[in-house]
Amino acid sequence: MQKIDKILIGVAFSPNLKANIFEAIRLANIFDAELVGVHVGTKSDKKKSDLKAILTEGDALKKPGTTIWKEGNPVDVILETCTQENIDLLILGAIQKENLLKYYVGSIARKITRKSPCSVLLLIKPSIKRVPCKHIVVNGLKDERTEETIKTAFLFSEHLKCSKITIVEEVSQDELHVKVSDDKTLRKANIARERLSTREDQRVKHILETINNKDITVKTQSIFGKRGYSIGHYAKVKRADLLIMNAPNKLGFFDRIFPHDIEYILSELPTDVLIVK
Repeated sequence: MQKIDKILIGVAFSPNLKANIFEAIRLANIFDAELVGVHVGTKSDKKKSDLKAILTEGDALKKPGTTIWKEGNPVDVILETCTQENIDLLILGAIQKENLLKYYVGSIARKITRKSPCSVLLLIKPSIKRVPCKHIVVNGLKDERTEETIKTAFLFSEHLKCSKITIVEEVSQDELHVKVSDDKTLRKANIARERLSTREDQRVKHILETINNKDITVKTQSIFGKRGYSIGHYAKVKRADLLIMNAPNKLGFFDRIFPHDIEYILSELPTDVLIVK
């Protein structure tokens, strides 16, 4: 994802429509990309006039945009449009926390995120007026996709004029191989933590050697805990403006009953989230 040429925004006539559209226009102009809107539902004169009014209020697009109107299942239509239009980035408005029913059944945004052929940006706090992005948190876990995800974080940082990136290395407690029961085992656990943190820092440092990051403050942070939950909590506590994560592997129903990694993020979004495909 070294370049974004085409962006798709899901147009839902909700209270956040104007803010979502304005955010999409800003991103399209920042990346010099073409913006496509898709509305799943009936096309009417009122919807057309409402959308036109919002677009008139917003910044002018650098490249001509288009709007697609289709009826059908929202998930299927949006996924099909992503493929047909060769979309690089899909933008979706999302609720911050799903209730239990929606968590198991899956909201439209979450279903699309799990199946999308392209990267997905989930907006939980869209703004009509631009809010500067000051801090990006990105996962640094050991995975073949992580290097590309970190590079994408720097791409967004460059375009959004964000000067701070924290790369969070989530380490499972199981990797310590030490059960703390007294002072001696506590010391062993602390030594093991330091060794694992050093190992993770070296791995991320190797990735950073291939990236130009001279104008960005980069911090690495090792966290011990459940993957997904830990980084989400960190992003929330540090009030990050954007959390960037690897795309999930193919997930089934049991992955949502026994959540892991990205499912923790999707069930309670700590901030705006970019999932890199």
